[in-house]
Parts: sequence; C-alpha cells; structure tokens
Amino acid sequence: MINLEKIRQDFALFQKTINGQPPVYFDNACMSLKPLPVIKAINEYYNDYPACAGRSGHKLADMVTKKVAEARKTIAEFINAKHTEEIIFTRNTTEGINLIAHSLKLSPGDIILTTDKEHNSNLIPWQILTKKINVIHKIVPSKPDNTFDLEKFESMMSGQVKLVAMVQTSNLDGVSIPAKEIINIAHQHGALVLLDAAQSAPHKKINVTDLDVDFLAFSGHKMLGPTGTGVLYGKKYLLENLDPFLTGGETVEYSTYSGHKLLPLPEKFEAGLQDYAGIIGLGEAVDYLKKIGYENIAEQEYKLNEYLTEEILKIPQAKIIGPINPSLRGGIVSFYIESMDSNQIAMLLDETSNIMIRSGQHCVHSWFDAHNIKTSARASLYFYNTMAEAEIFINGLNKIIKIL
Repeated sequence: MINLEKIRQDFALFQKTINGQPPVYFDNACMSLKPLPVIKAINEYYNDYPACAGRSGHKLADMVTKKVAEARKTIAEFINAKHTEEIIFTRNTTEGINLIAHSLKLSPGDIILTTDKEHNSNLIPWQILTKKINVIHKIVPSKPDNTFDLEKFESMMSGQVKLVAMVQTSNLDGVSIPAKEIINIAHQHGALVLLDAAQSAPHKKINVTDLDVDFLAFSGHKMLGPTGTGVLYGKKYLLENLDPFLTGGETVEYSTYSGHKLLPLPEKFEAGLQDYAGIIGLGEAVDYLKKIGYENIAEQEYKLNEYLTEEILKIPQAKIIGPINPSLRGGIVSFYIESMDSNQIAMLLDETSNIMIRSGQHCVHSWFDAHNIKTSARASLYFYNTMAEAEIFINGLNKIIKIL
C-alpha cells in the first residue's frame, strides 16, 4: 500500500490550481510527471559539477564521470543486466530502435516480424529497410480483442526470420504481449528479439536475463525521468559485434588521418557530449520507482482502470479499444464514442475541467487506418493518480457529452 497523499507532495503540479481548479493529469503514456528528487539531482549537476564526463581530469569532471557510472549501474541492476556496459544511453526509445535498425547486419530477403500495433518508432525504421536493403517486413495480426495471437506468430516463424521487433506493452490499448514465450519461440528459429519497452518499463518489472531478450529499448521521460533520455540494452556479445550508428567524439580510443580505433562498450555507441544531467536524473528516477514498487503501481492502476472502464461503458456508443477486462490493459483506457470527435472531447475536458488526456492516433496510425477508426481519446494512468481524479474525469466526460 502506498501513501498517495505523501507521494503527491513530490510532484509540483499537484500543488497547483489552474483557473481555480486542480489539474487532472491523465496523459502519462505520453509523458510522466517528474518527482522532486529527480529535479533535485538534475539541478545538483548544473549547480555543483557542471562539467564533461570522461574528458577532463579535474575534480568536477571526475564527479560527473562517477555519477554517470553510478546511474549506469543503477539501471543495469534495475533490469537485471549481467554487465553494466550492456546499458547504452540514448535520447529515447526511438533512437535505441534506430540504432539496431542501422547497425544490425541484415541481408536482402531477411524477414523482420512486428505486431500490428507498433508505434511508428518500431514501424518506420523497418519500412525504410525494406526499400534500402530489400529486407521483408511482416505483420503479426492480433486477435479480435487486440491481444497477441501466439499461435499465429509461431506459424509465421521460420529460418528466414532474423529479427522479431515488438512492443512489449502497447501505447494504443495497454495490452502486453507474452514476451518470454515469444522470445523462446524466436530463439528456437535462430531469430533475435528486440523489445520496445517504452510503455512497460514504467509499469512492470523487467528482468532481461530471465526473459533472455537480445535487445530492449525504453525512454526516461515516461518513467519519471528527464526528457531526452533513454536506454538501449543489448547482450554484450551482440553489441560488441555491431558497428556504431553514430560516430565521432568519445567513441574512439585514437584516430589518425587514415584510420581510428573504436572504444569498447558502452562508449562506442555514445557519440558526442551526453546529457549528463539527464542520465543522472534518470538514475534517480529508477531509484524512486524501486521505492514505490511495481506491485503498488499495478494495484493502483488497476483500481482506477476498473472504475473508468465500468463508467465509460455506461455511455451510449462508447467503445474501448482492446479487451474489456481492465487487468489486460494496464494503466491505459483508450476509447471513442461513435458520432463524436475524440479530439473535441479531449479539448473540452481540458477547457472545462483541467483534465489532460491525449486524443488522436497516438503514433499508431497504421492500426487506426487498418480498422477504419479515425481517432480515440486516451486516458493513461500512473501510481500517483487518485480515485477522486478518476471521478472528476467521468463527471467531466458526462457533462461534455451532453453538450456535443
């Protein structure tokens, strides 16, 4: 059990009012709020040791190097990586996926499998590769309730499949795939597996060693961390055999006019000046999440999702995307009301009740196109959200439905 009143004191937004009303922030799948310890860690970098890591030999630089190393170790332990050098700092999930897309040695005719609910970050890179090097991109369709079809996936596997790149938890509907089973099947056929963990890392425990996943990417900004921060995990031997996506400063041991020698992991993938404040803040965010506990996160999200689901389904013509059972959708309630504009619903919730949600196609345009659905409204929850806020949301939604 978590003390919500105490936890919410760590988030500045909850201490404010807008036009005399408290804000209700239900857009966590896009961006989580940042607790005070994370902001403090970022400020400490800029105030106390604003220097480069690993370049200069003075005291300030030594402190940055130490703090970045500590953050890398914290994150490695957080996902149970075997080696700290398996943690590559990126700007976000998108960069991590693109690193693999550009660095993995694929050949014409190789098959890449994704789901039918991929965020554009895990769709567009593979579509580009089909034109660039003639790989084959195939889509594994979901079941009618939008859950993963393991039998269909297994029937599509073959020795030609070289990479299975899938979203672990969908930002469209909150549904998670059976990652461990997928990885086991893929490895039986000699394929590598890349998981997009942008929506899973903030909400559930990830153990990369137990999963035996080859690559995994996630973003800091969705899990209490700073914007512009992310992580790519990869098995050490695989990363050692990949060429870097970006090169330049801090990626080489030395260079001459005719050649160079790359640094070992992780430096060879971290070109140029890094976001040291962000990395340190991300490490602090991970520590904060560990204190909250994933069981507490899941319990709070389910309680809120259960209530929202029940109330939304009372609305005539309301449709929830994905399975009706809220336990299968984590902290996401994505819905639309036939004959109503989801963008207008979101705008009016904001204007009338300070309720912040997202509307549109949520960077999953392909799914909406395939299902002939224009848009949806998405309420996405986190552990700091309350039942009182959920009730404000439902009351606000019912009010504007009467207007539209």
